[in-house]
Amino acid sequence: MFTGIVEILGTVAALEELDQSSSGGGGTSLTISDAEEILGDAHLGDSISVNGTCLTITEFEKSWFKVGVAPETLRRTNLGSLKKGSKVNLERAVSASTRMGGHFVQGHVDTIATIQSVTPDGNALTFRFKPRDAAVLRYIVEKGYVTIDGASLTVTKVEDGLDGWWEVMLIAYTQEKVVTATKKPGEAVNVEVDQVGKYVEKSVVGYFEGTTKGEFAILEKMVSKLVDERLKSLGK
Repeated sequence: MFTGIVEILGTVAALEELDQSSSGGGGTSLTISDAEEILGDAHLGDSISVNGTCLTITEFEKSWFKVGVAPETLRRTNLGSLKKGSKVNLERAVSASTRMGGHFVQGHVDTIATIQSVTPDGNALTFRFKPRDAAVLRYIVEKGYVTIDGASLTVTKVEDGLDGWWEVMLIAYTQEKVVTATKKPGEAVNVEVDQVGKYVEKSVVGYFEGTTKGEFAILEKMVSKLVDERLKSLGK
């Protein structure tokens, strides 16, 4: 579990497609350097977020670490397009003393999105994103959370539909702390929607289909109340 508050920017030192070392396991691996600041308490097997993707540390030294990247992860994320020298957002998994400054982020990327435009607004930048999978738009709401390359950001505007999109604004401080600020229209970002929306959707569907069997009881009561109030307001 993560917060979406990026700790540091790391640098891709290597992307190996067939890493035959003991820590590579014969698959794709990423080696990230410039990470000394977050490796002081690292252990093999620790989870770490790389551009919003939860990965497992398989090898590390003082200033670098290696992670394996599964085929499914390569299909879901933009990690396969990284090159030597690419900057990446890094965040360690939450601990008991972590401040929850962002929101609950799993590090499970839902889809990638393409940057449609970057528009200056004073000292801020407004980014517009179009998702590869338009279905995720139902989980994205104005003033809600969305995770972009591992950074927890607030949605400022959203347009639904097959050609839908959403926007976020990066303030000057954030521009210095995340890789998204350096990206241009046409480039891809990893997207994780707020998981709360998924649970609410499942509860709503279960309520109407009668399949929840006591699961999500609190949400069921909320849905029932909202539906009843809406029907009464319509005179039904």
